[in-house]
Amino acid sequence: MKIGLLGYGKMGKEIEAIALQRNHTVPLKVDEHNRDAITEKDVQTCDVIIDFSTPHSVMENIRLVLNSGTPLVVGTTGWHDKITEVTANCNAKNGSLVYGSNFSVGVNIFFALNKYLAALMDKYEGYETSIHEIHHTQKLDAPSGTAITLGKDILEKLSRKKQWVDHPTNVASDLVITADRIENVPGTHVITWSSEVDMIELKHVAHNRKGFALGAVIAAEWIIGKKGFFEVKQMFNF
Repeated sequence: MKIGLLGYGKMGKEIEAIALQRNHTVPLKVDEHNRDAITEKDVQTCDVIIDFSTPHSVMENIRLVLNSGTPLVVGTTGWHDKITEVTANCNAKNGSLVYGSNFSVGVNIFFALNKYLAALMDKYEGYETSIHEIHHTQKLDAPSGTAITLGKDILEKLSRKKQWVDHPTNVASDLVITADRIENVPGTHVITWSSEVDMIELKHVAHNRKGFALGAVIAAEWIIGKKGFFEVKQMFNF
């Protein structure tokens, strides 16, 4: 399979290495130096495109690839407010797109555990919950897309929380998500449930970027032959 990469930084290079290990080729590699020269015809030389670019460029990249008719995997975060628009555009063009705030197998297991625990905790009002995440200093969005996904999943299952916020608050219905940016941290997410008598923590620590890269390549393999807008959780189907 021919895989094109929109975004050829550290993640792009990890994805390329995994793709080659899985007997794919990577004929198209796009970064800030050649992005303006890329056309729909260039995209159409690939069987599938993987986007790990930036929040500033991802929407234009999505439009380009959907217009080309090429299946697309989007791992870039920071554009959650445009999901409805992108879904409509994908469906209107009979396109193929799979999106995930995190493609790691371990993180998607973590997502499933988070939803299960939140559903259990809906019955136990003595527990207060919050989310904290840590990423490397090059990450442009905060909170991370993964933290926001965790928060939205808690809100879906926990009736006493109504919205997530990115700052400390005394409003009982707010779910607080905080973020730190520290050099050379691939990604850490901690969900805390604390009461007067004890505390429960769910924690995921990424040791490197390989898990994200492998999941993205698996998604590229999975999307071939499918039509529509998908979230990565549909691929894992835990």
